[in-house]
Amino acid sequence: MSAILERLRHPIVLAPLAGGAATPALVAAVSDAGGIGFVGAGYRTAADTAAQIDAVRALTGAPFGVNVFVPRHDPVDAAALGAYLERLGPEAERLGVAVGEPRDEDDDWGAKIALLLAAGVPVVSFTFACPPAETVAALRAAGSEVWVTVTSPAEGRGARDAGADALVCQGAEAGGHRGSFDDRDDAEALGLLALLRLVAGEVNRPLVAAGGIADGASVAAVLAAGASAAQLGTAFLRAAEAGTPPAYREALGEETPTALTRAFTGRTARGLVNRFLSEHSTAAVTAYPQVHHATAPLRAAARARGDAGGFNLWAGQAHRLAREAPAAEIVRRLAREAAAAAQGAAARLSPPDG
Repeated sequence: MSAILERLRHPIVLAPLAGGAATPALVAAVSDAGGIGFVGAGYRTAADTAAQIDAVRALTGAPFGVNVFVPRHDPVDAAALGAYLERLGPEAERLGVAVGEPRDEDDDWGAKIALLLAAGVPVVSFTFACPPAETVAALRAAGSEVWVTVTSPAEGRGARDAGADALVCQGAEAGGHRGSFDDRDDAEALGLLALLRLVAGEVNRPLVAAGGIADGASVAAVLAAGASAAQLGTAFLRAAEAGTPPAYREALGEETPTALTRAFTGRTARGLVNRFLSEHSTAAVTAYPQVHHATAPLRAAARARGDAGGFNLWAGQAHRLAREAPAAEIVRRLAREAAAAAQGAAARLSPPDG
């Protein structure tokens, strides 16, 4: 069982939001409000992650977590990658920058694990794969719960067998990167409710539901489906404390569809459909983190210009439900709405016959 999940005043988990939106102020605000916030360590060095942890601890004494990307080093089609980089040339020229170096690296994996073994944060979660069982055991011995993001029952069984304390079940509705262990086009993309019920039937671990949850009724729905808590990311992107760029904030409130793409990072992710996604998704190659590094200067330049068509606008399918408000108010509203939705559902259910 997860002691952290059992102690939450509100079953609300802030998704890690790697890339800067999950500021220390946002993480602390969600934890102080009775949920639990997460530092997104993805794309950060170990030193930067340590600074983020220190900043959160300076703001709150409440539990929080750190999310880490598990490196995979999957094979890459060099010719296809080269063709995609060439395609990005005019985009880079228009922005006045150069295409970045398409390097492979492990996101400072070893140094981050060493940091977290020493830091003793309440929760360490993992995305893109399940870490080795010995890493899980070491983190648990250091006082951290270990949560693993899964997108299928098979991944759930693997995480359980590795010793995970809880599973973050990520449905296909989720914004940002898919947490799938294998980033394949032919893999079935399970919706959240189906995923929850399938994993709950096979794996005896607490479940955290993620994907397309943006209001209290959705929180109540996943709790009824067997989750111990709901993880929300897009719903907090317009929070006062979030580090979301203005153009991104504005786009979230528009009636814009989302789509899955590899155009920005080389790994499947869901975002708002914009110019870059529309123009480059068909040609995008499976190559993470190489494409991430190649497009990083382009995305940074577009952000600096406020050009919402030129950088990734990660968002779940229910993005229009996100509201501008302080994070604590969002947590409290979600809790109130969830309680009301659960009571309303219970009132509509007739007692069983007999």
